[in-house]
Amino acid sequence: MGTGAKHRLVFVDRLLATLVHLRHGVTHDVLACWFHVDRSTITRAIGEVRPLLVERGCTVSPGVRLGTLTEVVDHLGAGGKTGIIDGTEIRVRRPAAGRKDRDKFISGKSKQNAVKTMVLTDADGRMLFCSPTRPGSCADITHARQLGLVKLLANGPAMEILADAGYQGLGAQTGGRVVTPPHRKFRKNAPDWYEEMHERQRKAHSSRRIRVEHGITHLKNWRALTRHLGRREHISDIVQAVAGLLSHQQTADLTPARQM
Repeated sequence: MGTGAKHRLVFVDRLLATLVHLRHGVTHDVLACWFHVDRSTITRAIGEVRPLLVERGCTVSPGVRLGTLTEVVDHLGAGGKTGIIDGTEIRVRRPAAGRKDRDKFISGKSKQNAVKTMVLTDADGRMLFCSPTRPGSCADITHARQLGLVKLLANGPAMEILADAGYQGLGAQTGGRVVTPPHRKFRKNAPDWYEEMHERQRKAHSSRRIRVEHGITHLKNWRALTRHLGRREHISDIVQAVAGLLSHQQTADLTPARQM
């Protein structure tokens, strides 16, 4: 006979509790009531299952998963596919007064305390990668560089990555692989023909890039990512776990049913 405490929750129940917590934001206290266990049991279960979900990575086809940005770039390059990147923010609690890094979580975009993650989807909006989070004060282009995206693309296969104006500058550093909206060549008194052409090009780029916005919207439908009230060091795992679950669902929806 083994010694030590026994789990009162079987693995299936621990997985279910974790999914309900992530999807609907149900508190540990409520889950404990539902499963007739102590709150500490639910907290321990979620803490054990969440890293397992992170390790799964993002599903691109049945049985095939991508876990790193390198694998995603290789996957897109091998298939000659287009990728789309964008940054998104998740609100978090403000650090306690007196901490020296208190201001680094303030986002220059939303003027709120937030963390930032980089999302990469394919041209259909299917989730392929969700990066570890950075404080909200980190610029999108800086985050991409810190993740090693520039080096991967510059030394990688010929491919196309669509991005918004926040990533302007990466195109020159990656041999044109990152495509951003067209620059304005006229600051003032632009000719009418130029305004029309620039607007047409901008809309064409936006219509191709909009798929990543749809992917981010599906990501934010998970209550745990609408606003994170827990410990900030857990948010990276939560983001990557949800991205993997979302990609699995998207792949299942795109996979044709077997013929009987």
